[in-house]
Amino acid sequence: MSDAVNNPLLAPPSLPYDLPPYGSIAVEHYLPAFHAAFAAQRAEVDGITAQTAEPTFENTLIRLERSGELLDRVARTFYTVASADGTPEIQAVEEELAPLMSAHRDAIQLDADLFARIAAVHAQLDDLDLDAESRYLVERYHREMSLAGAGLDDAQKRTLTELNQRLSVLTTTFEKNLLADTNELAVVFDSADELDGLSEGELSAAAQAATSRGLDGRYVVNLTLYTGHPLLASLTNRESRRRLLGASRSRATRGNDNDNRAVLREIVRLRAERAAVLGYPSHAAAVLADQTAGSPDAARDLLRRLSTPAAANARAEQEALQRIAEADGIRIEAHDWAFYTEKVRAERYDLDRAALRPWFEAERVLRDGVFFAAEELYGIRMAERHDLQGYHPDVRVFEVHNADGSELGLFLLDLYTRDSKRGGAWMNSIVTQSALRGTAPVVVNNLNVNKPAPGTPTLLTLDEVTTLFHEFGHALHGLFATVTYPHFGGTAVYRDFVEFPSQVNEMWILWPEILTNYARHIDTDAPLPADVVERLHASEAFNQGFATSEYLAASWIDQAWHGLSVAEASADIDVAAFEAEALADIGLDNPAVPTRYASTYFAHVFSGGYSAGYYSYIWSEVLDADTVEWFRENGGLTRENGDRFRQRLLGVGGSGDPLAAYRDFRGRDAEIRPLLERRGLAG
Repeated sequence: MSDAVNNPLLAPPSLPYDLPPYGSIAVEHYLPAFHAAFAAQRAEVDGITAQTAEPTFENTLIRLERSGELLDRVARTFYTVASADGTPEIQAVEEELAPLMSAHRDAIQLDADLFARIAAVHAQLDDLDLDAESRYLVERYHREMSLAGAGLDDAQKRTLTELNQRLSVLTTTFEKNLLADTNELAVVFDSADELDGLSEGELSAAAQAATSRGLDGRYVVNLTLYTGHPLLASLTNRESRRRLLGASRSRATRGNDNDNRAVLREIVRLRAERAAVLGYPSHAAAVLADQTAGSPDAARDLLRRLSTPAAANARAEQEALQRIAEADGIRIEAHDWAFYTEKVRAERYDLDRAALRPWFEAERVLRDGVFFAAEELYGIRMAERHDLQGYHPDVRVFEVHNADGSELGLFLLDLYTRDSKRGGAWMNSIVTQSALRGTAPVVVNNLNVNKPAPGTPTLLTLDEVTTLFHEFGHALHGLFATVTYPHFGGTAVYRDFVEFPSQVNEMWILWPEILTNYARHIDTDAPLPADVVERLHASEAFNQGFATSEYLAASWIDQAWHGLSVAEASADIDVAAFEAEALADIGLDNPAVPTRYASTYFAHVFSGGYSAGYYSYIWSEVLDADTVEWFRENGGLTRENGDRFRQRLLGVGGSGDPLAAYRDFRGRDAEIRPLLERRGLAG
């Protein structure tokens, strides 16, 4: 089954934009394809290092960039499925694959002969006649391989390889445990009375979730990735709220096979050991050495600067909630916050966000909101391709064209939650654009919206609308990046810069000409009333003390774990006690405001790519808020503005210094004032 005749993964791409032939791919095709792809790239790299000719940009860097095309194609195809439709069979492949991928990556990154050739080209860089992107490619390869340990001795490299392989297994285990426990802890309710306060559509989704589990006549509420849950704002039954939040916070801590505490402790220890081998005092120091922040101190200084006013604002918000809760004889606890927040919002702004859902029908939000904003700003056009198949029946495929009618790429949307999909929302690339390879982008957005019963419209919350716009901002970044070298394709930028374009795209949600186009009542087609829009704007800073505090708390926990030395990480750490101490250290230990992610379900940092980097969201938001101000000052939603943002920033991809690209777009460095004002932290 491993040859190209029988394995569709090894056959040359035949579908538009090199979309994988998902309908023809079986689980048993993946591992043989990976083994063939590993061997192919290893042979390609060996061909580079076996040369007797002096190292040049063409015979070393260009050949390295051309290598691994098969592996890139197979890996992107597989990992798209593994995250969005991780069946037990796919998970078994992923577990077997993890150490193999790690070993292959290390074999190239730590190759002394390859590094010597790159170092030789790097040494003569100023004498070479290279364009800016080519020069940056040499600089990045030299730095990345240096930071990975390519200059270490053989014994140290063996240690690194062993550590990396073990870590690859552990992070895969962490995600598998979390998915399993999240599914097991979905909360089952016996009657609709327990879910009083939910809309008809929300009840329908809960009933559909129960039916899919063989629990006809009951109701199931699936957990979200983060600590809270959208339904906590609506549930009138306090016990139901308590059960829902309690289930969320107990994930992977119950002493069963899915318990992640020992897993994450070992991850932390091994990451600290790896950092020490590389010459860094902590994992955070190793990671941030190659980010725009530059050091853990810079990231932590920002977090501390924001934490004091955020905690104060949260306490003031809590006092306002308590005044209303006292009428019900309730002392505000974490599971009450969202419910009483909506009561205060209604009292202060005459605004019921849950009642807005009939104006946010998913298809209309997508086509007349998300797509429309991009079409107006960038001139692109989106057309659904029913003839192209995704990796799951729920996946939809859209072809994207530029304003001049030229082909740009494909966009795939996977909207609904399912037990085989990991939590949260994300974008990934199946194919990245590269002039060298002649490839065009294929990008995917994944959300976890509850799927209603057949024939029932999907009505989104305002938070889900925000997520849809946010993730499409990532998609635009992946679609617009226009580079020569695959190393820089798509969203291959610094981790603490990657959230910037997606956060900017959220600005269009309430932009007048966008909002009036998509926010139409499902039954009457009436636009969202102007007075409601005014109240939404007036309430934008409302509850920001809570929102900022829960986010900063998670960011600080990430920094605390990954700031440990080898000796500190080797101690017998009590996970709950460690978190409590970290939150007390930064003054975010309010029991009513739990951290957005606790350690055992903090997938971003223990199974994703954000280890020591969760601060990136607020770091990027400094740029985002400053950019929103620029758009407002320069006429807003215009093609001229969109073209400037696309050409000078999004189109750069990873092919240059992102902060230099920002200065080119903005005309100066970003200022923090707009962020402080947005989050109610100024003054």
